[in-house]
Amino acid sequence: MTQDEVLLALRETGALLSGHFELRSGLHSPEFFQCANLLRYPRRAEKLCAALAAMIPAAAAERATTVVSPALGGILVGHEVARALDKKCIFAEKKDGALVMRRFSIEKDEPCIVAEDVVTRGGRVQETIDIVQSLGGRVLAVVTLVDRSGGKASFGDIPHFSLLRMEPVTWEPDKCPLCREGGKAVHPGS
Repeated sequence: MTQDEVLLALRETGALLSGHFELRSGLHSPEFFQCANLLRYPRRAEKLCAALAAMIPAAAAERATTVVSPALGGILVGHEVARALDKKCIFAEKKDGALVMRRFSIEKDEPCIVAEDVVTRGGRVQETIDIVQSLGGRVLAVVTLVDRSGGKASFGDIPHFSLLRMEPVTWEPDKCPLCREGGKAVHPGS
């Protein structure tokens, strides 16, 4: 699947928005990826996530037993990647403001893949990696539908694969030209 095909799917489903947005990272941007809009269409989600799963090297895809996602945005991506790989799917969720593994467990040395919808700085993915590792699991790869960092989001020696890698314009809030023009950033949710 080409970058242009992924962008087209995001635009056609309303998953790529234009305006003045505050990202989860705190940065401001004129573009926002609301992958939930794409994920409303199960057949399209299945196709994109299958293409994403196909990017994982065969050795890692075969060894992995579990796909782990951060709630909420990553759950459907993780589910579809797990389906494409025929693996178990679990998720971490917020409790008292932090991601935790509440409903599921991870075995010692359990080989996992972490799946998320969008990454900008990688904070939520790193939290998920930390949870898996703290429970004794091993993360073999990270997969995301959209890498907004242009490849800068790094997870140590864990490889990161993404269907769309780009670096949209972002600003620190105090340097945002849209704010200086009197605009107010909105956070449509992620």
